[in-house]
Amino acid sequence: MSKIDLLPADLRAELDRRLVANAFGGSVPLSEWLAEQGFEISKTTVNERAKKLKRRLAAISASTEAMKMVAATAPDNAVDRGSAIIGLVQTDLFEALLEFQEAAEQDSDEISPAQRIALYAKTAKSISELTRAAIIREKWAGDVREKTLLEAAKRVESAAIARGLSAGDASFWRKTVLMGVK
Repeated sequence: MSKIDLLPADLRAELDRRLVANAFGGSVPLSEWLAEQGFEISKTTVNERAKKLKRRLAAISASTEAMKMVAATAPDNAVDRGSAIIGLVQTDLFEALLEFQEAAEQDSDEISPAQRIALYAKTAKSISELTRAAIIREKWAGDVREKTLLEAAKRVESAAIARGLSAGDASFWRKTVLMGVK
């Protein structure tokens, strides 16, 4: 935890606002401004905060753009959008895990084996929950598709009979609609 994380929330928010307004630069004047507020925080720490904030905002922007692309690709299909969202989160978790492994290899003194195991356990739990959500979502989507097809098949059969087709011909069209259903 950095000294900036210990700042009062309103001061930390103002620092973040100023960092964004200064295009994530100006760590020296911002360090001096913090000193005027009664907090001695080095320009290096302010610069690290700027980098962290810039990465976070870039990630939010990338996620927003990805969601716009998902919505454009499947505008009327909530099932596809939901699956895409789960996929994005799984991909992001996997990338974060890889970054953690790289950081752990480079800086093994900073992360204890117990911390590493705890992080892996949390990541594994998150991946497990996402996978379970994806499976439940796919089952639900299949159930919805099946129910929709069954309803459509009934309507086709009723309409065929109403138009004078024989019961056998109406049944043929009903079965045709239902091809591929369990």
